[in-house]
Amino acid sequence: MTGVSNSKPRTALESVARKRFPLTGWPWRSLSYLLTTAPLSFAVAGPVALVGLPWAALLRRAVTGGERPPSVTLLVLALFGVVLVAAFGPLVALPVAALERRRLRLVDERPARSGHRRIPEPGLWAWLRTRYTERATWSELGYLGLLATVVPALYGVVCAVLLVIGVLLASPVLAGSADGPISVGPDQVTSAGAAVPYALVGLVLLPTVPYLLALAAGAHAELARALLHAGPDERLRAELVEVSRSRVRLVDAFDAERRRIERDLHDGAQQRLVSLTLQLGLARLDLPPDSPANEAVAGAHEQAKQLMAELRELIDGIRPRTLADLGLPAALRELADRSTVTVRVVAELPERAPEQVETTAYFVVAEALTNAAKHSGATAATVTARREGDLLTVEVVDDGRGGAEPARGSGLTGLADRVAVVDGRMFLSSPVGGPTLLRVELPCGRR
Repeated sequence: MTGVSNSKPRTALESVARKRFPLTGWPWRSLSYLLTTAPLSFAVAGPVALVGLPWAALLRRAVTGGERPPSVTLLVLALFGVVLVAAFGPLVALPVAALERRRLRLVDERPARSGHRRIPEPGLWAWLRTRYTERATWSELGYLGLLATVVPALYGVVCAVLLVIGVLLASPVLAGSADGPISVGPDQVTSAGAAVPYALVGLVLLPTVPYLLALAAGAHAELARALLHAGPDERLRAELVEVSRSRVRLVDAFDAERRRIERDLHDGAQQRLVSLTLQLGLARLDLPPDSPANEAVAGAHEQAKQLMAELRELIDGIRPRTLADLGLPAALRELADRSTVTVRVVAELPERAPEQVETTAYFVVAEALTNAAKHSGATAATVTARREGDLLTVEVVDDGRGGAEPARGSGLTGLADRVAVVDGRMFLSSPVGGPTLLRVELPCGRR
């Protein structure tokens, strides 16, 4: 058995099906929505008319003078209209859409959410780049066009029906006060008595007015909601884009902080340690070779030199100087020289990649060679780096025992996350018994 829902209606269209609809507030809410739409629609029609004025002038000349405009003129006007709408249309559509989402509450109690993303950084250019590349912006521009064209036509039909009902109701008064016959539909009425049947028809049609208002307002609201409301998929897509952008910003901030630490260690701690090592060396020259003080200073001198070497390695691990100064091929060869396994490097790159891409490729190779030495028992490895167009491909192959899995750690999950930040992809082939192949593809174009 089918039951009737007793839940409270949330839209004007839902309220129409209720028995006590004319006695509720929905007809008045619908009337308020329609009345507030009229001035907004006329205000929007003004800028839209500016685009159509040249076409109207050409049409008038074609009708009155029989003069067909040249094809070049039509093409120029079409291009001008497209550029004008694309450049300035969103500037009008964005505030109108924000206002329309608020006005929807009159006839639609469901929340209407914007599909726009947050601006990633301050500045006019960031705002323009974000807003003009969003799907929500162009949907709002489409609604703006409908608000200036289709909506006035819909409201015109509603006004015409209301005008007919009003004339029917007032026909006895109009006929009684007129000096001659008046037209009521297809008939001519000469007296108030003859107009009474028409007034009765108007009286019968009067209860339909609330339904007409609600249907018109509800149809407009559904159109607005379809174009201005961010559905679950669109909202999720916007949130994913925002998460991706936030991840990139976090990585950029991390790289900037890492460079600052490297600079502070290089210019601060390392320089003071070099000075201390020199002072200890000079102190040894002033002490007798066989004295206990000389042995203590000599031990401190050696420890200072070891600490300086360790500090250099730490600084190089934070931000390799060779990578920053000479580029990825030289940095990869330096990695190969320091590796405990025999490494062959094939890296002939015609030009340097972006800094973040080079850094990512470097640490991928460094982690892969570390894994080959510590976990796979490899004796030899080959590193290949090549660039084809805007794609940098780096491969590391070792002759170890294989069996590498990201789930077991080894830094592979962290590498995959780092590669994903620059919109790259990582592939791993490591069957039991080897060999192990790690391949990353990093886009070098502007993101």
